[in-house]
Amino acid sequence: MCLKQLEEMFQNLDQGLSQDRYFEMQEQMGQPIEESKMPLAIEDFPDIVIIAINVFNRLGDRVYPEIGYIGKDYTNLNLYMDIQGIEKEQTDFFLEILEWLDARAIKKSAEQLKREYDKIKRKPSGRK
Repeated sequence: MCLKQLEEMFQNLDQGLSQDRYFEMQEQMGQPIEESKMPLAIEDFPDIVIIAINVFNRLGDRVYPEIGYIGKDYTNLNLYMDIQGIEKEQTDFFLEILEWLDARAIKKSAEQLKREYDKIKRKPSGRK
């Protein structure tokens, strides 16, 4: 359930819809704020999810020309887990979130690279 909600939050953010933007839109339209329609914010998630996102953002990226982003560099993961105080019973869920975030980032990178490649293919070469 948590990963589904995370996906929903990230999709909203990708489309520029945050809680602040929702409030602005409702105010502009003179509509009341509806809790059930309000997009999720990072603060709505358990601490372990927030910590996982922060650790994910600190990990280095592995990026190669022509291939793009291929995932995070997990070399320092144990260090970050120790610093954040990830307890043994939280480790599986923490790693599941990291893996989900990485898979999502890889997919988005591949989609962006494909769009750019397709755009280049459509351009006329300029030769006659």
